[in-house]
Amino acid sequence: MKKKQRAFLKWAGGKYSLSDVINKMLPRGERLIEPFVGAGSIFLNSDYDNYLLNDINQDLINLYQILKESPDSFIDDARKFFTPENNDSQVYYQLRKAFNDSDDKYFRSLMFLYMNRHGYNGLCRYNKSGGFNVPFGKYKKPYFPEQELNFFAEKAQKATFVCEGYRQTFTRVENGDVVYCDPPYVPLSKTASFTSYAGNGFGLDEQADLANVAEEVTNALSSASVLISNHDTIWTRKIYEHATKIKKLKVARTISQKGSNRKKVGELLALYRSAK
Repeated sequence: MKKKQRAFLKWAGGKYSLSDVINKMLPRGERLIEPFVGAGSIFLNSDYDNYLLNDINQDLINLYQILKESPDSFIDDARKFFTPENNDSQVYYQLRKAFNDSDDKYFRSLMFLYMNRHGYNGLCRYNKSGGFNVPFGKYKKPYFPEQELNFFAEKAQKATFVCEGYRQTFTRVENGDVVYCDPPYVPLSKTASFTSYAGNGFGLDEQADLANVAEEVTNALSSASVLISNHDTIWTRKIYEHATKIKKLKVARTISQKGSNRKKVGELLALYRSAK
């Protein structure tokens, strides 16, 4: 059995633990398209000839592109920031400010990885003016994910990375493509609506629109499929009612720092397939 690969980034809602279930539900095809790639756990643990990977977060896509093109130099440079001296709140806030003040893609990519591993709970969050604002995480020794970076860089040779809205990514879908969508989830409560990973909310209108576009694409093409994951709620069951197949499951939530707070919640996978 193939060893499961972890993403090199910590990521709220990452799909490492669900990748086996998702892969079983994903149809075969030549290319996998991910309009919300996030940390890339499905990309890393699936086996397609080609990948088209999108995310609305420009820093994330720049990092992936640089890692694909210059893996050795990037990994060497990134390693230098994982020292005891840099695991300090004052240094973290200085580097965070330097990141927010910089337009240099390479420097921002190094800082994005550094802040992901040194920041609070591995969160990715921006304020309204586009400034990264996750506080220092106070970890004893942040892990430098060298093996994970190398694996990602190697697999990225099969991938094309883009940064655009999900609707635009759907215009690229062709016959034979498989699309996996992992959008910011519908909140389970009014206080849980943390969806601004890229500084722009993904509300209920967008959730419904994503279901609509999945239906549109699979109706328009003779052989394409779209799989969407989300929380299992009355709302999501309603918006995915035209899916070809729905699978419901219980998943342990891992964003809470205290293990005792990690309750199991309902998730669902909605598969849309072209009617051949």
